[in-house]
Amino acid sequence: MKLDPTRIVEFLTGDAQADRIVPPTGFTARLTQFSAGAMAFLCVFALALSLATGRLAARWGDELARSSTIRISAPAEQVAAQTEAALRLLETTPGVKSARALTADEQADLLAPWFGPDLPLDTLPIPQLIEVIEAGDGYDAAGLRLRLSAEVPGAVLDDHTRWRRPLVKAASRLRMLGWLSIGLIGVTMAAMITLAAQAALSANAQVIAVLRLVGACDSYIAQAFMRRFTLRALSGAAIGTVLGMAVVLLLPAAQEQGGFLTGLGFRSWHWLLPLFIPLAGGAVAFLATRAAARKTLGELT
Repeated sequence: MKLDPTRIVEFLTGDAQADRIVPPTGFTARLTQFSAGAMAFLCVFALALSLATGRLAARWGDELARSSTIRISAPAEQVAAQTEAALRLLETTPGVKSARALTADEQADLLAPWFGPDLPLDTLPIPQLIEVIEAGDGYDAAGLRLRLSAEVPGAVLDDHTRWRRPLVKAASRLRMLGWLSIGLIGVTMAAMITLAAQAALSANAQVIAVLRLVGACDSYIAQAFMRRFTLRALSGAAIGTVLGMAVVLLLPAAQEQGGFLTGLGFRSWHWLLPLFIPLAGGAVAFLATRAAARKTLGELT
């Protein structure tokens, strides 16, 4: 079904006589604009949350998939030899871009958050760690484990699969929660506008009865309510969207130290997406008011 520009213009401009049916101010007007503004404000944050978790899932998956760790657990006199053997083996492994043994200082930095900065590594049996960077589609983890078990008995491969899957799964579910929140916001807004429209129609029952006596059809009356409530919701949603975008703009930018809590803003063209929220709010108001008008006018016959 194609939209008729003429009908859209007529709907937006309205009819001065028909507009008198709908109270321009009062409880229903304030409720419609406030609910539309509040729902649009929340929708901006739900949208930002959903997009941010999508980026987070992709980043976690990429970062953890590109790197692996080999742990050398062997007697102290064999650690150096097994480390060299593992590095030589990795040089001939397809899908491995580079591999290097972490220094004592780097391993101390990794353990510092749990054991403090003064951990005496030289007196403790700390395994030697080897960082493996993947290339292209990666390597065959099962095949590498078999080669390591045969040539480097003390080597254990951790390809981060057990870490990557739960993190990506959690981020994906949080993204779905964001989209579900947007849907619930739309349903809530529709319910509140429906109640406001029904209240306005019931309050003007006598005026509607007089209009019917002089020949006004129900579609004429319903359109007056639909136009007024749609424009109210559109303006309220526009205000709420602008306020929401302003608050999101003030949120801290993504930082490595802050983790997920500092990456909730929009990125690049994603800033255009909230601009569709007022249009969606107007559409929800239009459909909700039309349904309420049909139901209430049918009851007033």
